[in-house]
Amino acid sequence: MIRKTLLSLAVVAGVCGGSPAAPKAEASDIYGMTHVWNLNYANTRPWHGNYYYAPYGQPTALVVPPTVSMRQTYSWGVSQNLMYPVHHQFGRNASSPGAAAPGQFRPTPNWPSHTDQYGIYYVRGPW
Repeated sequence: MIRKTLLSLAVVAGVCGGSPAAPKAEASDIYGMTHVWNLNYANTRPWHGNYYYAPYGQPTALVVPPTVSMRQTYSWGVSQNLMYPVHHQFGRNASSPGAAAPGQFRPTPNWPSHTDQYGIYYVRGPW
């Protein structure tokens, strides 16, 4: 008797519980806003800094995988090691080497005090 009652309650609960008005779980695009921030930053700022890479005489892009989001900079001194986001995306229509006017950038100092002074800057790859 108890088995029949439990079975009938389970059938009734299964029929009543399957209503189409039940809310569905949906995942949002967690990287969508970050992508918009990266595009806005890259459209308003250059991909390089103030220094050039000595062997080329121009700032040089170090192309990293597109999944890279942060870069580490080191400095000689107290608590000057920082992490920055990598905003810029390397495009296939990038100009050839030597696109900037000469004399526009500073050389690496004789005694550099920061890794940004070497003239190599991170840019995410297009693949």
